[in-house]
Amino acid sequence: MPTNKKGWLNELNLEQREAVTYGDGPLLVVAGAGSGKTRTLAYRVGHLISQGIQPQRILLLTFTRRAAKEMLKRAASVVKNGASVTNQVWGGTFHAFANRILRMYSQAADLSPDFTVIDRTDAEDLLDVIRNDLAFSQKASRFPRKSTCLAIYSRRINGEEELETVLKRDYPWCEMWIEELKALFREYVNRKQKQNILDYDDLLLYLYYLLQNDEAAESIGGRFDHILVDEYQDTNKIQAGILIGMRRQSNNIMVVGDDAQSIYGFRSATIRNMLDFPKQFPGTKIIALEQNYRSIQPILDSTNQVIAQAHERYSKDLWSDRKGEQRPVLITCVDENHQDDEVIRLVLEHYEQGIPLHKQAVLFRAASHSNSLELALTRKNIPFHKYGGLRFLEAAHIKDLISFLRILENPRDEIAWFRVLQLLNGVGPVTAASVFDHIQSNRFSHSAIESFKAPVSAKKEMAEFSSLLNDLVKMGDDNTGVQIERIRQFYGPILWRNYENAEPRENDIEYLSLLAAGYSSRRQFLADLILDPPTSTGDFAGPPIKDEDWLILSTIHSAKGLEWDAVYLIHAADGCLPSDMSTGSDQEIEEELRLAYVAMTRARDFLYVLWPQRYYLRPFGLSERHNYAQCSRFFTDEVLNTMDEIAVGQIPRHEDTLTKISSKDDIASRIRYMWE
Repeated sequence: MPTNKKGWLNELNLEQREAVTYGDGPLLVVAGAGSGKTRTLAYRVGHLISQGIQPQRILLLTFTRRAAKEMLKRAASVVKNGASVTNQVWGGTFHAFANRILRMYSQAADLSPDFTVIDRTDAEDLLDVIRNDLAFSQKASRFPRKSTCLAIYSRRINGEEELETVLKRDYPWCEMWIEELKALFREYVNRKQKQNILDYDDLLLYLYYLLQNDEAAESIGGRFDHILVDEYQDTNKIQAGILIGMRRQSNNIMVVGDDAQSIYGFRSATIRNMLDFPKQFPGTKIIALEQNYRSIQPILDSTNQVIAQAHERYSKDLWSDRKGEQRPVLITCVDENHQDDEVIRLVLEHYEQGIPLHKQAVLFRAASHSNSLELALTRKNIPFHKYGGLRFLEAAHIKDLISFLRILENPRDEIAWFRVLQLLNGVGPVTAASVFDHIQSNRFSHSAIESFKAPVSAKKEMAEFSSLLNDLVKMGDDNTGVQIERIRQFYGPILWRNYENAEPRENDIEYLSLLAAGYSSRRQFLADLILDPPTSTGDFAGPPIKDEDWLILSTIHSAKGLEWDAVYLIHAADGCLPSDMSTGSDQEIEEELRLAYVAMTRARDFLYVLWPQRYYLRPFGLSERHNYAQCSRFFTDEVLNTMDEIAVGQIPRHEDTLTKISSKDDIASRIRYMWE
């Protein structure tokens, strides 16, 4: 039974409590921004356990492992025996759940249980190899590059749409390559299956098809009395199909989301999953969480007016007990330089008022929109961190090290072999291919490398590599931290030879070793690392020391789920927000509207929306050529009625000024006379 049951239920408002204590059947919780959805989900888990539901029969699906841990930690605070009970809940991401189920049901899914999972960059590399093998890279016309090919493939899979439809709508310039793309994707699938590897899309796709089997669906779905899903507005059609497949025997499913924050269409997420949930699960109860615990009411007045422009949505108006007095401010700037100056002025003003830099954030639609601001901040010696860039696992030295572990886990992983082999002195693509062919002909035995006749230039490091593999195999798969330490001994000289700034890269690998020490198996470590990677080594670190402080710069997509005391939304002009690349349909424009809404709802106390009237085609002062902009169409009269408006900046020195002359010519009448 929960500890102090009455106490923790009293922490909830009426709508939250209704969701937490809801009985059986499908439940849709429409949770507005800052409305306490994490607490609601966590306490729902605690309530179910308190009602006698076995924790191992509860499935909690989130979009990050960290989110699942946070919810289960909160749930542990309200149940007897705390973490020892909630740790039995199946909690994690869709991809991690699929990975776990597919290993359990590998025979039914026609998979080998020791398959390995490749990340997006490895998938791109494999497509690039096939692209070259099929001679598509040698076409006279420009054939899509590997990243575009993977994006097309992923859209086709996750959107459950025909390739022709995807190309026509999202990649019209690639329509001429439809037959070649089909051939590329056929071979991509064949090679993955031969090499016993799955990409991110495969994890969902294999589980989706496995659940089409009645016996498998009954067995998998029967494991869970209740399924809870977070951020449902960010799911795609395949994920919705997985949930439908698991709820054939029971309709106990609770999904929580905010249709107003559905901003991941480029990942094939669809707002339709949330809007159509009551049709897919008849008898659905809908509960709206409208009390906002984040923002002051004036900010909510503006954001409510912004999202009211959406044509199809669940109606809700956020409100807050935090009344506040300062309304959001729309700031019109002459150009980007004045926009940068105004942001810096406001940031420093709030800093002097006691708001640390890290509690202030500058948000923007595209990463390039902060370029001039970054230069201005550097000139002013204001530290900043930018989010939306390279992820930890995408760093070359981390991919190198992970490839060693992938070889141990799955010796058929051709991409991992090629990456590791080409790190060795004297080994290029041709030699690497020969080594892999030799290993393949010896049934993928790690020891086969000993008998490979390496070129003279590669003999020394090839022998050392062979010795490394023998040592690693002897260690087994339950000493991953020790294995990484052994790999570091071999890889250290290679790191210093191949990369600049080797010292911080060595620190990254040390962090990886510490992380691995907490795992009981190499397979689980690789799965968690690839399916839910840390954003940076900062994810491993503890809280910052008091003297550390920096301003946050972030794309709107990377800012979702976060909050700051003061938020500055820059480049709020048509062409930037909405992006001129995302105005081809009503659906795209509505997603851009939701992006503006997400950005504005990150603010707790202060919200500033800035837009420059003109964009110089070269840095200001080097050229007078410029384009004029207009304020984003999303800031309608109804929205502006809830905001204060100011204009900043002086007329640039290149601007022609009004000159008074004594004589006056009636030009207007002369022009009218032309049409008499």
